[in-house]
Amino acid sequence: MTYFDREIKPGYNAYIDAAVDDMGTQMDVGLLVLEAGQSYTIEEGEKETAVLLFSGHVTYEWNGKREEAVRPDCFRHEAYCLLAPRETRIVLTAHDHSELYIQKTVNPTRYAAVMYTPETVQVQHAGAQGELMGCMRREIKTFFDYDNAPFSRMVLGEVLNFPGKWSSYPPHHHPQPEVYFYRFDHPQGFGAGFANGEIYKTGHNGLSVITSGFHSQTAAPGYAMCYAWGIRHLDGDPWKKTRIDDPEHAWLWKADANEHIFQMEGEERR
Repeated sequence: MTYFDREIKPGYNAYIDAAVDDMGTQMDVGLLVLEAGQSYTIEEGEKETAVLLFSGHVTYEWNGKREEAVRPDCFRHEAYCLLAPRETRIVLTAHDHSELYIQKTVNPTRYAAVMYTPETVQVQHAGAQGELMGCMRREIKTFFDYDNAPFSRMVLGEVLNFPGKWSSYPPHHHPQPEVYFYRFDHPQGFGAGFANGEIYKTGHNGLSVITSGFHSQTAAPGYAMCYAWGIRHLDGDPWKKTRIDDPEHAWLWKADANEHIFQMEGEERR
């Protein structure tokens, strides 16, 4: 597991550069920061590209198509995400301060680019009040995966982690490395990540690379956390929602896992 921060500057901020060190992810990952009136062009010869709007007002242009995307923030507003194949020229023009997550990987497959919009994003409301007393209530958003984009070699989604709650829980793992890019509703917000036997503090614009081991996340009370999660399919072993739970904690999936706690609520404390 690797976790690191970056001093965010205008323009493209590289977190993972596969040409230097992909850390096992087989991807490039970065944060693009644009101000009103600025444009940025992406044109990769061998790599497919995903461009996710975290916040701002941006016009996407590609292959003669155009999409105007407005997302004030990633906590109360749904996302726009463009997935485009190799040799696609993408022009991003900002109309306000805008921040975009960019993820790339080598993919020789040619396919029609897809723009995922608030109307088409898959949203799963998970961790209802009855499950572990609501402690893992969260929203899991999937833009594309093997089910709806088998032509891509990547997976990309977001998790809205409510304040004080847990996600990626109970602890689990999968053979494919995963990248988490963290956003908090306040820049001083923080949380904690658990991976490969390590515990690390998470913060705004931090990134973790998980290559092995069971992992899970939590946000400090009072601070909402939204993180992009990206996976590159392994050759011959694509990620198909594979989840291998830590056997030590697998009992938490039982419907009555916290029944004894509810019984204790009515007891006198000593």
